[in-house]
Amino acid sequence: MPPMARGAVPAQKAKNMRGAFIKLLKFCKRFLPAIITALVLAVASTSFSIIGPEKVGDIGNEIQAGITGEMNYRKIVDIALFLVIIYAIGAVFQYIQGFIMATVTQKVTRALRKGISQKINKLPLRYFDNNTFGDILSRVTNDVDMIGQTLNQSVMMLVTNVAMIIGVLIMMFTINVIMAVTVIGATVVGFFFMMLIMMKSQKHFLAQQVNLGAVNGHIEEIYAGHNVVKVLGGGKRAKNTFNLINGKLYSSSWKSQFLSGLMMPIMNFVGNLGFVAVCVVGGALAIKNGPEFIGTIISFMIYVRLFTGPLGQIAQAANSLQSTAAASERVFEFLGEEELTPDVPKTELKTVRGEVEFKNVNFGYVPERTIINDFSAHVLPGQKVAIVGPTGAGKTTMVNLLMRFYEVSGGSITIDGVDIRDLTRENIHDLFGMVLQDTWLFEGTIRDNIVYSKQDASKEKVIAAAKAAGLDHFIRTLPHGYDTVLDDKTSISAGQKQLITIARAMVEDAPMLILDEATSSVDTRTEVLIQEAMDALTKGRTSFVIAHRLSTIKNADLILVMRDGDVIESGNHNELIEKGGFYADLYNSQFAAE
Repeated sequence: MPPMARGAVPAQKAKNMRGAFIKLLKFCKRFLPAIITALVLAVASTSFSIIGPEKVGDIGNEIQAGITGEMNYRKIVDIALFLVIIYAIGAVFQYIQGFIMATVTQKVTRALRKGISQKINKLPLRYFDNNTFGDILSRVTNDVDMIGQTLNQSVMMLVTNVAMIIGVLIMMFTINVIMAVTVIGATVVGFFFMMLIMMKSQKHFLAQQVNLGAVNGHIEEIYAGHNVVKVLGGGKRAKNTFNLINGKLYSSSWKSQFLSGLMMPIMNFVGNLGFVAVCVVGGALAIKNGPEFIGTIISFMIYVRLFTGPLGQIAQAANSLQSTAAASERVFEFLGEEELTPDVPKTELKTVRGEVEFKNVNFGYVPERTIINDFSAHVLPGQKVAIVGPTGAGKTTMVNLLMRFYEVSGGSITIDGVDIRDLTRENIHDLFGMVLQDTWLFEGTIRDNIVYSKQDASKEKVIAAAKAAGLDHFIRTLPHGYDTVLDDKTSISAGQKQLITIARAMVEDAPMLILDEATSSVDTRTEVLIQEAMDALTKGRTSFVIAHRLSTIKNADLILVMRDGDVIESGNHNELIEKGGFYADLYNSQFAAE
């Protein structure tokens, strides 16, 4: 089982946030003009909010003066009108800033998903051998969504509140230094605890994202193999494994959310402490300076909230930023994975004779363990080559190497004398039609599935391929025939799915064929019909057939018998039977079992 599938949280400490955000910033560089514009608007909107309390204090002073003398209603109305205007402008700026960031956020998340999609096509198969699909999907969905939410909300919240704090500090020191120092002194405690909590919670936010991917991986795995789990009585074990992973997710999520949840109560306490300090110090200064100081106290009462409130919001933004740092790290870790060796095409094969040669091929999925040892074979144009042997002998591995799904560790593979490393992977794939043991169908019509690799195939060709695969009669019994949509509600057997993939290969009409246990999911009668169709299909084409049912490859031109990564016997069926070796034992054992 791949490491991620069991929810193991990396032992190493979380990488610092700055590195993750630098990568995210580089990725977003083409959107920087729009982001900077939104930031400027956010700061401008904040500045209007900062001016307001001072003007409210002026209204208080005018009212205080009017109590003992004549009330200046005109001035009060002018100040109130000024406040309405600046708050309205601030609201407009906030709307524009929100529109810009919502647009940028969606474009960034779209670009990230597109980048991940393109990256998936460039990754070697060994990456998917070592990582669960659920974890990869979690990076595409959960992690990218987390980044999008942060860009849309937390970044603006952070910038706006930092601007608010700086602006409030300037205004407070401009109005009264003693009162300003009083407010700052009351909030220093909040800063200290906020930084302490952020340092403690970062590793838990990273663990939360990793464990979330592990849970997704386990659920995807169990759901895909639900029938197998039920039949083999693995439900209890699957539940125990899920409970283990889910417990780790619960623990990391609880710790991260608990620590982050401490921030708001602390900041509320600091805010209330600031109110008390302003009242006490302001009252003392009012006694000394007279009633005209009342307006200053009113202004500072508002500034306390404007100063401590942003601290709490910065704490919330910091929480989100920590989750986003973990998500960014996972996304850019995926985008930074080693890709397939780049194609350096020296030639292109459009028409081929079909001569394939394996020359002293060596290969291992991991460097320290070689599973293909000095494999050599020469296949002539038009030959039907069967590859047989016990499970784990290396049969499918040889096909994977031929298709360049993996690169050989030593030796070479040539097609018509051209080393496949001198061809693009796309060129190689165009030369082969494939029918694998594992069927793959997507949600769409039967016709769409058959013409998947040959979109321009005519209706007549599709029907002819279906007839050759013994599928046409079944399709015509369906309510909508070839236009029947295959989805979760459509009842179709494993054998019928295999027939559709065989018809797909027939429509593709590639010059060479690979059949990896193509008849493993069909009954004996259907197998005979398919075998006849395959004989017609492979006629004149170089074809590689991997088979466990040796009766299906008796007419092969060449049979390669593999064991432990080596070809131990080769020849046609009659020659190998007469030899009385390993192939003969395999063949006779199958009939003895029957």
